[in-house]
Amino acid sequence: MLQKVEGIVIRTTDYGESNKILTLYTRELGKIGVMARGAKRPKSRLSSISQLFTHGQYVFQKTSGLGVLNQGEIISSFRDLRADIFLTAYSAYIVELLDKLTEQNEKNPYLFEFLYQTFHFIDEGYDYEILTRIFEIKMLRVAGVGLHVDGCTHCGANEGEFSFSVKEGGFLCHCCLHVDNKTLKISAATAKLLRLFYYFELNRLGSISVKQETKIQLKQIVEEYYDEYSGLHLKSKRFLNQLDKMNID
Repeated sequence: MLQKVEGIVIRTTDYGESNKILTLYTRELGKIGVMARGAKRPKSRLSSISQLFTHGQYVFQKTSGLGVLNQGEIISSFRDLRADIFLTAYSAYIVELLDKLTEQNEKNPYLFEFLYQTFHFIDEGYDYEILTRIFEIKMLRVAGVGLHVDGCTHCGANEGEFSFSVKEGGFLCHCCLHVDNKTLKISAATAKLLRLFYYFELNRLGSISVKQETKIQLKQIVEEYYDEYSGLHLKSKRFLNQLDKMNID
């Protein structure tokens, strides 16, 4: 049985001398695996459609196990995203995070659209660091981890200055800091962006201008939160941290 899907390549694995196994995140079926026979050969008609991050239409033979890719047509290759080592590294982290937090054949059209929009904005030159933070924060729900950003997690106060408590899963006001002696001090801008990124739809994204200090706070919060609750250890994240350190140096 032939099936046609719209998908983005989130992982590729070499198989034998000339084949590839593609992991696609699709609009219609969620995450699926397909065999692309001969895709490693430069002249193969499946070569271009089998590249990491490629967005396209895929026709495959559906079986009880791994599908077999018959043909494909590129919708977007995200060329600019591929041309820059930082954009490529951040995108690799995004797809690995998605891969680790999703199961096979779980339909989620919203998540597909979210991935596509993230890549589209990165490819268009929007701030890739902030887009990655947005992706991480949104994926917390997929991971089954909540985030309390509507006010103080302890007393409910929704005005004033807040710190962030990994232990409590969100904001603590200045009156409730005794609940956690390891809170992260954050600016009003950081608190506002955390709340915004957790709730807003990415297709409403306008221009992005975030101070470096705020970026650093957002990154620290998200990293510590994932370290505490996700149990993930991603190869792409280690490489990303190395690149960021080189960029700072």
